[in-house]
Amino acid sequence: MSTGFFKVPQAINETVLNYAPGSNERKLLKEAIAQAYSEQADIPMYIGGKEIRTGAKKEIRPPHNHRQVIGHYHEGDKTHVEQAIRAALEAKSAWADLAWEQRAAIFLKAAELASGPYRYKLNAATMLAQSKNVYQAEIDAACELVDFLRFNVQYLAEIYAQQPPVSPKGVWNRVEQRPLEGFVFALTPFNFTAIAANLPASAALMGNVVVWKPADAQIYSANVIMDIFREAGIPDGVINLVYVDGPEAGEIIFNHRDFAGIHFTGSTKVFQEIWKTIGTNIHKYKSYPRIVGETGGKDFILVHGSADVQVAATAIVRGAFEYQGQKCSAASRVYIAESLWPQIKEQMVNDLASIKVGPVEDFSNFVNAVINEQSFDKLSKAIDVAKNDSSLEVIAGGKYDKSKGYFIEPTVIVTKDPYYITMCEELFGPVLTVHVYKDDEFDGILRIVDNTSVYALTGAVIAQDRYIIEKATKALRNSAGNFYINDKCTGAVVGQQPFGGARGSGTNDKAGSMINLLRWVSPRTIKETLDPARDYRYPFHSEE
Repeated sequence: MSTGFFKVPQAINETVLNYAPGSNERKLLKEAIAQAYSEQADIPMYIGGKEIRTGAKKEIRPPHNHRQVIGHYHEGDKTHVEQAIRAALEAKSAWADLAWEQRAAIFLKAAELASGPYRYKLNAATMLAQSKNVYQAEIDAACELVDFLRFNVQYLAEIYAQQPPVSPKGVWNRVEQRPLEGFVFALTPFNFTAIAANLPASAALMGNVVVWKPADAQIYSANVIMDIFREAGIPDGVINLVYVDGPEAGEIIFNHRDFAGIHFTGSTKVFQEIWKTIGTNIHKYKSYPRIVGETGGKDFILVHGSADVQVAATAIVRGAFEYQGQKCSAASRVYIAESLWPQIKEQMVNDLASIKVGPVEDFSNFVNAVINEQSFDKLSKAIDVAKNDSSLEVIAGGKYDKSKGYFIEPTVIVTKDPYYITMCEELFGPVLTVHVYKDDEFDGILRIVDNTSVYALTGAVIAQDRYIIEKATKALRNSAGNFYINDKCTGAVVGQQPFGGARGSGTNDKAGSMINLLRWVSPRTIKETLDPARDYRYPFHSEE
C-alpha cells in the first residue's frame, strides 16, 4: 500500500442514454449489433495473460434466434483450472504490492473504456447473448458496470483512509488493509453483465488475484469485459477467465490450500452446496475463506387499499416483466387489496396487451426471450399446470413458442391460495402470481408475506397512508434486503441502493458498497511505540 494518500475522482452515476429514433447512440448500437451478427466470434479462455484455445468448441446462439450461431467458446477442463490458479498465485505478490492508486487507475480506465469506445459493443453483446432489450442492456452492461468500477474506487479510498482516531503521546496507531492470502474464485451469473464484471473486479481492486468462471450464457459478453480489462492494463494472471464445468472447477478450487474466498451470484441450491463443501474442507485451507453470495429471490409487491392505482399497476408490470422476469429482484408474487383489484386488473391487462414480444433487434419489443430451453420448458410447464387448474385464473398471457426463440408471453396467474406453489417457489421468468386479499385483513397479509418464502431479497409496498407505510416497513424488515416504497422492487442503483438480501437470498454483503469491498481485505493493526518503556516496573511497585 502506498505511504501517501491520493484523493480519487468523485464517483457519479453514468448517464443512461435513451436510444431514441434518429439519435447517434441508436445508430451506433444498430451498427454494433449488425457487426456481431455478421461474424462468428472465436472466444478463448484467458490464463496468465495468454489466450487458451482448446479446440473443444461450444456454440453460442441468441436465445431469441437460436437457429443462428454468433460464436464459439473453447471449453476447458480441470487442468485449465489448475493453470489458472497457478497463474493467479504467481501474479499475487506483485499485484498485492502495487500501490493502491495504481490499481485504482486501472479500473478507472476500464470504466472510461466501457463508457466510451466499448459501450455499443458491450451492449450489443448483452442484447444478443442474454436477450436483453436496448434499455435493459444500457442500464446493465453500460451504466451499472461503469458505476461499479467508479464507485468501488471511491470506496477503496475511503476504506484505506479509515485509521484509528487516537494515537496517544509516544504511540502511532495505524491499520493496513491486506489482500486475502491466496486466490478468490468469482462465479458469475447469466443475467447481468455488470455483475459478471464486478464480482472479479471488486476483489481484484483490493489487491486479490482471481479465477473467474462465468455462466455459459454470459461468456459472449464476458469476453468483451476481458477485452476491456486487458486494454485498461490488468497485469497478466490477476484475473483469469475459464470456461469449465462447474463441478469440475469446484473439485479443484475447493480442495486447494490457497483458496481464500468466493464471490458468487447464482442459485441458492448451488450456493448452499458450495458452502457445505467449503465447510467440509475447512481444515485444508491456509485461512478461513470469505464466502460472499447473492442468490435467489421470491420478490413481492404489496398493494394496500390506499395505493394509487396507476402507480401500483405500473410498478407491477415493470417489476415483474422487465427482462422477462429474469432479474434476481423481479416481482413474482403480488398481494392486492380487494377494493383496488378491479381497477388494477384492468390497467394491467390493458398494459400487457400492448407489450410486444420478440427479438432484441426490433427496439419496439419490450419482452424478449428467456435464456435457454431448460428455462423455457420449466416456465411453460408451470403455465400449463396453472391453465389446467380450475382454482386458478390466467388473466393475461399464457402462450409460448420456442420454434425460433424461447419466447413466453408475460403471464399473470390469480390464486385464492396465498401459498399456491407459484407464490412460494422461484420460477425466474415472466410469470407473475397475484393474490387478492380483503382490505381488513392487511395485518394477516403482512404475516403471510413475511413467512411465505425462504428468500428475502427485494420487496415493495404501494400505499398512500403513511401509517400503513410505517407498519409495513417494520413488519417486513427481515423480508427484503432492498425494500421499496411506492415503486417497483427492481432497479437498485450503485451508490444509491446497495444491493443484496438475507435469509435464502444470500449473505447480504451489498454489492456496490464499501460493505462488499471490506470482505476482500484482511486488516492488520500496527502499533508503533515511539518512546518505548525501558523498565518493567509499574508505579504500583514503589514502596510507601
